[in-house]
Amino acid sequence: MIQNDIAILAPEIALSVYAMVALLAAVYTTKDRMAPLLVWTTSALFVVLAAWIGLTGRGTQVAFEGMFVSDAFARFAKVTVLLSAAAVLVMSEKYMEKRGLLRFEYPLLIALAVVGMMVMVSAGDLMVLYMGLELQSLSLYVVAALRRDSIKSTEAGLKYFVLGALSSGLLLYGCSLVYGFAGTTLFGGIIAAAGDGHTPLGLLFGLVFVTAGLAFKVSAAPFHMWTPDVYEGSPTPVTAFFATAPKVAAMALFARVVHDAFGGVVGDWQQIVALLAVASMFLGAVAAIGQRDIKRLMAYSSINHMGFALMGLAAGTAFGVQAMLVYMAIYVTMNIGTFAFILSMERDGVPVVRIDALNMYSKTHPARALAVLVLMFSMAGVPPLVGFFGKFYVFNAAIDAGMLWLAACGAVASAIAAFYYLRIVYYMYFGEEGEALDTGGNPILWGFLMVSAAAMVLGVINLFGVEGAAAAAAATLVN
Repeated sequence: MIQNDIAILAPEIALSVYAMVALLAAVYTTKDRMAPLLVWTTSALFVVLAAWIGLTGRGTQVAFEGMFVSDAFARFAKVTVLLSAAAVLVMSEKYMEKRGLLRFEYPLLIALAVVGMMVMVSAGDLMVLYMGLELQSLSLYVVAALRRDSIKSTEAGLKYFVLGALSSGLLLYGCSLVYGFAGTTLFGGIIAAAGDGHTPLGLLFGLVFVTAGLAFKVSAAPFHMWTPDVYEGSPTPVTAFFATAPKVAAMALFARVVHDAFGGVVGDWQQIVALLAVASMFLGAVAAIGQRDIKRLMAYSSINHMGFALMGLAAGTAFGVQAMLVYMAIYVTMNIGTFAFILSMERDGVPVVRIDALNMYSKTHPARALAVLVLMFSMAGVPPLVGFFGKFYVFNAAIDAGMLWLAACGAVASAIAAFYYLRIVYYMYFGEEGEALDTGGNPILWGFLMVSAAAMVLGVINLFGVEGAAAAAAATLVN
């Protein structure tokens, strides 16, 4: 029995053992001089594990009497998390090395955060959920403050820690209420207690607190307050990581909890998730308009995008979960390309984050400007780019669930958000000519930018098969 359980957890165990062995090896040998090797080794391991999980996983497997679940839904989320983490690590190596930030701890903390994310999306029990969430969070608190000589980076790490602790407290209080009224921490037992037609009021209060705690993790309004400052203060590669893998893991965990543990009271949590979606879409759309720092702009952009993903989840159906997964896969691809571009923004070797620095960028970097234009249009949901299909899926899911008002709110928020994406394009093609950004740069960043932009165009053919994989994943979660 234990052997079967360990076999199901093999990818998580392999990554954990690697991180601990690599940590000891680095500490007792060359320390930071080993960092570039660790970056590439960790990235390669992420890709190998993604292939292992994606190609060998079959059916639904349960370990430790239901506490850990390996199904198509978990596999989809894990593959997305691993590939996005690998991409961000590869993009970050030269940037971090150039600025003296490439310490051996960095790739290993990312690896441990990814282990936490993999545990999160497979959680079948409230205790496993919390263990995975805290492993991820504790690693991210440290990497946020990795630039120790920067007040902003230290502030980012401290704010993230304090507000993260608050969200964990809310989540734990909700879990204690759920346990108290359901008599179990297993999702299977909770859904039985919540779905018998006589749901205890205390259980619903627990659901509210758990939802609030998870909303912090996906940076959904009104629990978004940490996001702009942490995005701005963290080293840019760390910000890129925050905007990709943890968002996928947290959104998948959100879906796992509401469907696996509270699938019998869809009407109760549907209202909460729908309100979170509306608040996130509008706050992210409106607040980003006044931003001049591109990292803060991307923070509000992520809040806006999480609102659209929550719209799919709010539908409460298998198609809604499929729409959410498709949206998150597209969102991650767009963000990897966008942050590859942000990492390449330099003037005289110094990073630049002001969006007005992009004035007439198309004149000196026409190919890159075109790629950024494609990504911005895709983020805004302009057809026929792939970003449009992501929004089309979540709108369709909301309409199918009879939530026409939610789809209408999404359309209005999308129109507002288009302004700040198009403003970047305006600066690049029609802005006042000023001091140009550096030419050349890291070819790896150039490659990720171009591949991401190309995916936004070529993906309209069949979404690279993501649609089918997301449908299979959703079907295992929502029976």
